Amino acid sequence: MDNFIVSARKYRPATFQTVVGQLHITGTLKNAIKNNQLAQAFLFCGPRGVGKTTCARILAKTINCENLSPDAEACGVCHSCISFQNGNSFNIHELDAASNNSVEDIRSLIEQVRIPPQAGRYKIYIIDEVHMLSQAAFNAFLKTLEEPPNYAIFILATTEKHKILPTILSRCQIFDFNRIRVEDIAKHLAEIANKEEIAYDEDGLHLIAQKADGGLRDALSMFDQIVSFSSKNVNYKSVIDNLNILDYDYYFKLTDSILSEDVANALLVFDEILSNGFDGNHFITGLASHFRNLLVCKDASTLKLLEVSEGIRQKYNIQSQSAPLSFLISALNISNQCDLNYKTSKNQRLQVELTLIKLCHIPAAINLSAAGIPAIQDGQLKKKLKPVEEPVVSEPVLPVQEIIAPIQAIVLPAPEPIVQEKPLEEPIAPPIPKAMVEEPAAKIIIPKFSVGTNSSLIPNLNDLEANYSKKEEIQAEYLSGESKAEFNSDTMLKFWNAYAEKIKKEGKINIFTIMTANPPVLLDNFLIELVIENKIQEDLLSSEKVDLLNYLRVELKNFSVDLKTRQMEQTQKRRLYTSSEKYQHMLEKNPNLEEFKRRFNLDLDY
Repeated sequence: MDNFIVSARKYRPATFQTVVGQLHITGTLKNAIKNNQLAQAFLFCGPRGVGKTTCARILAKTINCENLSPDAEACGVCHSCISFQNGNSFNIHELDAASNNSVEDIRSLIEQVRIPPQAGRYKIYIIDEVHMLSQAAFNAFLKTLEEPPNYAIFILATTEKHKILPTILSRCQIFDFNRIRVEDIAKHLAEIANKEEIAYDEDGLHLIAQKADGGLRDALSMFDQIVSFSSKNVNYKSVIDNLNILDYDYYFKLTDSILSEDVANALLVFDEILSNGFDGNHFITGLASHFRNLLVCKDASTLKLLEVSEGIRQKYNIQSQSAPLSFLISALNISNQCDLNYKTSKNQRLQVELTLIKLCHIPAAINLSAAGIPAIQDGQLKKKLKPVEEPVVSEPVLPVQEIIAPIQAIVLPAPEPIVQEKPLEEPIAPPIPKAMVEEPAAKIIIPKFSVGTNSSLIPNLNDLEANYSKKEEIQAEYLSGESKAEFNSDTMLKFWNAYAEKIKKEGKINIFTIMTANPPVLLDNFLIELVIENKIQEDLLSSEKVDLLNYLRVELKNFSVDLKTRQMEQTQKRRLYTSSEKYQHMLEKNPNLEEFKRRFNLDLDY
C-alpha cells in the first residue's frame, strides 16, 4: 500500500506558471530574474495558504538554476534543481522563526551567511513566520539584513506584517499576496479531480472554494476530506453534509415563504435548521448574505459580485425577479439588526423568530405604503396610486369605559363612569384622508412613509421624536415687550427661587441644583449673573434659559432682563507625591529640621 500524500503537498506548485491566483507577484519576480535586478531581501506577506512559502521556494530554486528558460522558469533537471527537489541543497536554507526565534538562532544564521556558496551563484535564506522573532533577535538581524554579502539573499514570509519592526520593513522589498478568488480555486480543484479521476460537480467545488475564504491550502484539505467521505464523488450534497454548511435550498424556500407572508412555514423552516445542529447566528448571517445576493442579481452590472456556481446563479436570477427592490433593502436592514443584537440577547431563538415575523410583514407594509408614496421596483419609480375608493375597515375601537367596566364592577363598588372625549388614535400616525372614511369608529389609520436614501418602510420612532423635539425648540422664543419696571435683588431672588421650586416639582433636579448652588447676582442694565462650576452645567442651564427668562420677565414686568453665566475659577491644590517633596514641605514649616538631621547624622531615603 503506497503512502498517501495530501493534495496540498502532492500538487504544490513547482514553477511560477503553476502558482494560482498571484499573477502580480510571479510576473514581478520573473522580470526581476530576467533583468538581473534581484533585491537583497524580500518580504512575502498575506493570509494563510495563499502561496507565500511556495513562491519563496520557487524563487530560491529559479535563482540558482543552471539552465534558466527564456521566460525565467527553472528547468527542473539541472544539478541545482534536482538537489533542491531532493531536499539536500547546500545553497538554500529554511528557518522556522516560530521555533527558532532567539538571539542565538539568528547569530548562528549570521555565521552561516559569512560562508560563500560552494556551487551556484547565491545562498538563499528563507525565514518563515518571521514575525515570531523576538525583539533582540530582530535587532541582531538588522545589520546583516541591511548589508549582506553580494551572494546572500533573504526571503522572509509572514502572515502578520504589522508585528514586524519598521526598520526591518524598510530593508525589504515587500510583496503583498491576495486572497485567491473563488473561481480560481474551483478551477484548480477541477484540474486535480481530473488528474486523480475523481467525479465532481461544479456546485460542490464552488462551495469548497467559498468555504476556504481565499486560502488554497484550506480548500485542498477540505477537498481531500470530502473525497474520503464520499468515495471519490465530490458533489453538492456530500460537501454540505461533510462541511456542515447550510444548504442554499433552505434560504430559497424561506424567502418564498417570506414573500408569500407565510409566517408559520418560515418558523418551521427555521426549526428544521436548528434541529440539524446549526447555530442561529450562523443562519441569520447566511440569510442576510442571501438577500444581498438577490439584490446583486437586480442589476446586470453587479452580477460579477455573485461568487456562486452557474446552477445556483440561475436560481438567484429567478427568485430576484419576484423580490421587489424595496423588500430586499428592508430585509437586509432587519437581518443586519438581528445579527448585531443576537449575542446580547437573552432569548436568542426568539430574536431570530421575531426577525422572521418582521420579514414576513414587509410585503404588507409595502402594499400599504403604495397608497400614499411611489414604490421602488426594479430601479424605476412607479406613479402614485389613486386613492382607494372603498375604505379599509377594521374592527371598531371600543371606548375605554366599555373595556374596563366589567373589571371595575368586580373590584370596586359603584364606579363612576369614565367619559372618553375622543376615540383612541395612534399618537404618531397622520389622519386618513376624508375620502377614505365612512365612520369615525370604524377606521384604520394608514401611516404614510417616505422613500429616500436613508428611509425605511417602517417609520422610525426615534426620528419622529427627534423631529418633534426639534420643532419645539424652533417654536420656543423669548418674550419681548416695552415694559422695563425697576426691581431690586430681593425681588429677583424671590421669583428666582419660585421658579427653582417649580422645576424641582417637574423632576428637573439637575437644573434646580445649578440654580440654588450659588445665589444669582443682579448687575447693571437688569443683567443677572450666575456662577457655575463647569461647561456641563452651562449646557444644562442653556436648555432651560428661554423658559426661565420668560418667567422672570413676566413676573418682574421687565423685558430687558437677561442672564449670563460665569465659570468658577478652579484652584488646584498641589499634592506631594515623592519623599523628597514631603521633606521639603516639612522643612519649610520647620527650618530646624535640617539641623536635627545633620546633628543626628540621619540619612533620609528619598
